[in-house]
Amino acid sequence: MNKIFKKIKYIIKYPLSQISSRTEISQGTKIKPFVYISGQVKIGKNCQIGPFSRIREVTELKDSVQIGHFVEIKNSIINKGTKINHQAYIGDAEIGKNVNIGAGVITCNYDGQKKHKTIIEDNAFIGTNNSLVAPVKIGKNAYTAAGSVITEDVPAYALAIGRARQINKLGWVKKRRLKKAS
Repeated sequence: MNKIFKKIKYIIKYPLSQISSRTEISQGTKIKPFVYISGQVKIGKNCQIGPFSRIREVTELKDSVQIGHFVEIKNSIINKGTKINHQAYIGDAEIGKNVNIGAGVITCNYDGQKKHKTIIEDNAFIGTNNSLVAPVKIGKNAYTAAGSVITEDVPAYALAIGRARQINKLGWVKKRRLKKAS
C-alpha cells in the first residue's frame, strides 16, 4: 500500500490510478480509474476525480469538487462545489464556488512567451466548447454561450457570446469534387 494512504482514511481509490507522494487528500474523496495526480496537489473533502483525468502541480481542489472524464488541471484553485465534468483543460486559473464548466472548455493561458491567469467568479456557467483567452475574468453569475471564444472580461450577470457568424456556401462540395475529378 502506498505511503500516502496510510495517512488518509476514508477515501476510495480505484485501480490503475497514480498519486504522487506530495498530494494531500481529504476524506470522502473518490479517485476513479486511470487518474494521474502529480506534484503539489491538495484535494478537499468529498471530491470526485476521473476517470482518465490529470491533476498536475500546484493545484488545489476545495471540498465537493467534481472533476470528470479526460479533464486536466494545472496550477489552479478550484473552489467548493464546482463541476468540470468532461474533456477540459484548466491551467493557471482561479475558479470560484459552484461554477459549471462545460465539455471542451480550455483556458488559453500561454501567449508564446508567458502564462496568464483566468479568473471565473462564483456561480458562473461556462458553455460547452469555450476558449477562455487569458488574461480574462468571468464575473459572478455570468454565462458564456456554447462555442464562444472569450477574449474580454465578462461582467457579473452578463451573457457573453463570442462566435463568428455562420456562412453556408451553397454548392461548394459539388464544385470541389468536380475540380478534383478534372
